[in-house]
Amino acid sequence: MSDDSYVRIFDTTLRDGEQSPGATLDTEAKIEIAHQLARMGVDVIEAGFPAASPGDLEAVKRAASEVGTAKGPIIAGLCRAHPPDIDACWEAVSPAAKPRIHTFIATSDIHLEHKLRMTREQVLAKVSEMVAYARQHCADIEFSAEDASRTDPTYLYEVFAAAVEAGATTLNVPDTVGYIQPAEYGELIRGMFKHVPGIEKCIVSVHCHDDLGFATANTLAGLQAGARQAECTINGIGERAGNASLEEIVMSLRTRPNYYNLKTGIDSTHLVRSSHLVSTRTGISVPPNKAIVGANAFAHEAGIHQDGVIKYAETYEIMTPETVGLAQSHLVLGKHSGRHALRMRLEEIGFELHGEEQLDRIFQRFKRYADARKEVTEAELEAIAADEIHQSEDLYVLHGVHVSCGVPSIPTASVSITRPDGEYETLAATGTGPVDAIFTAVNRICRLDVELREYVVHAVSGGIDTLGEVTVRIRSKDEAPRTFSGHGTDADILVASAKAYLSALNKLARAALRKKQDTGAASAEAVA
Repeated sequence: MSDDSYVRIFDTTLRDGEQSPGATLDTEAKIEIAHQLARMGVDVIEAGFPAASPGDLEAVKRAASEVGTAKGPIIAGLCRAHPPDIDACWEAVSPAAKPRIHTFIATSDIHLEHKLRMTREQVLAKVSEMVAYARQHCADIEFSAEDASRTDPTYLYEVFAAAVEAGATTLNVPDTVGYIQPAEYGELIRGMFKHVPGIEKCIVSVHCHDDLGFATANTLAGLQAGARQAECTINGIGERAGNASLEEIVMSLRTRPNYYNLKTGIDSTHLVRSSHLVSTRTGISVPPNKAIVGANAFAHEAGIHQDGVIKYAETYEIMTPETVGLAQSHLVLGKHSGRHALRMRLEEIGFELHGEEQLDRIFQRFKRYADARKEVTEAELEAIAADEIHQSEDLYVLHGVHVSCGVPSIPTASVSITRPDGEYETLAATGTGPVDAIFTAVNRICRLDVELREYVVHAVSGGIDTLGEVTVRIRSKDEAPRTFSGHGTDADILVASAKAYLSALNKLARAALRKKQDTGAASAEAVA
C-alpha cells in the first residue's frame, strides 16, 4: 500500500488460532472461516502450516484456490526455514492469485542453545540461504525471527538485514512468548528503521502473544513505531494465552483515529458474525466481558449507566453496536416468515448456503423454534443455522434423546445414533445425572473412550425460552492424547448437550480417519 497510514491486517486464526488446545478445525470449517475473513476485508490470511500434515496442506491449497482470488486477500502459509517445508508451502499457496511464503527461524540465544543447537553465525547463514530459496518460488516472502522480543537487538537487526538482502518483502517481529512491554516493543520496532539497511523496501509486521496481557497494547505500540502489518486472530485465540485480538486492534484504530492516524480495510460490521463463527467452529466460547464482541460489551446494568445511555448513548458507549455488526432490535422473523426471507437474512449475516436441502433443514428447525417463541433474534438465527450446517458434516448422526431423571429415580438416558457404517442404534444408560447418562450412552454407541475435560452452558439471548448453547471439551485416551471441542445448540439444554458431545466425538473420529488415511498413503508411497 502506498498510503503510509494504512495497516494491513494479517489474520492467523486458521494457523496460530487453530493451535489453541482443542481448537482443531477440519478443512470445511477452515474454508468457511476463510470466506468470512475475506468478506470482512482482511489483507492476508495465513491459512495453515502446510508441512505439518497432508490435511493441512490440502486445506491451505483449497483456501488458495477458493478464497485467494485476484480481488481477494493474500493467502500465506507458514514454514520452517527448511527446503521441504518451503516446497510444501509453495505447493499449497501457489493456486492463489496473491501467494505468500512465510518462513521463520528462532533467533534468541535461549532458542539457539536449547532448541536449535546452532550458533548465531549458523542461523544468520540459514536465514540468507532459506529466504533466497523461498524467493525462487515466490515474489512475496515474509520472514519471522521467532522469539524476536528476547533476541539481542544488535543481532536481531543483523538477521533482518540478511533477510532483506536475500529477498524478504515483509519482516515480522514476533513477541512469541508475550514477554516484552509496550514501550520496549515500540523502541525495538523503531530501532529496525534505524539499523536495518534496505528496510524501506519492506513492510514491518508485528505478531504479539498475550501471556502477560499485553498482546493488543504491544501491537498498537508497534504500529505507532512504524510497523504497517498487524498479525492477529479472531477472538484473540492462539497458543497458550492467545494472540492479539483482531477486533480490538481494528476498533482501537477506528475509535481513536486522531490518536493513531492509522486505518485498516476491515468492514467492522462483520466482527460479531466472525467472532461467533470462529467460536462455534472451534468450540472456544467468547467470555461475556470480552472487548468488542463479548455478550456484555454493549450491556448496561447499573442504573446510572442506563440513565446516561438512554439520554445520550455516548455517555457510556465509545462505539455503537451497529459498527461491529450488532443489531439493536429483534430480527423481524417469526413463525409466519417464508423461506425466501430466511434465505435473504442468512445471506445478509454471512452464511453461504449449499443447496435447497440445507436451506430446508434450517427452515424446518427455524419454524419449530419460532412456533414456540413467536419471534427469533439474530443471535438465535445464527445459532440455529451454524448448528444445522455443522451437523450435516457429521460421521455420527444424532436422531433422538430421551431422558428420565428426578428424585428419587436414577437418571437414565436413551440415545439414538447412526454410525459411520450406516448402522442405526438406540441404547440406554444411567449416570450420576442426566448429562452423564447421555454421554455414557453416546460413548457406548460410538465405541470411543474419552475423558470429559470441560462442560459449559450459556443462553444465546435473554428470556427463559431462549436457545441454550453447550460447549464441551474432550481428550482422547490413546498413545498421543489430543483435545477436541464440540458445540451444540437447542431449546432443550439436554439435547444441546448431546449435540455438543457428539460434535466433539465427530472431530476426534475425523482426525483418526485422516491419520489412518495419511498413514496408508505414506505406506503406499514407501512401497512404491
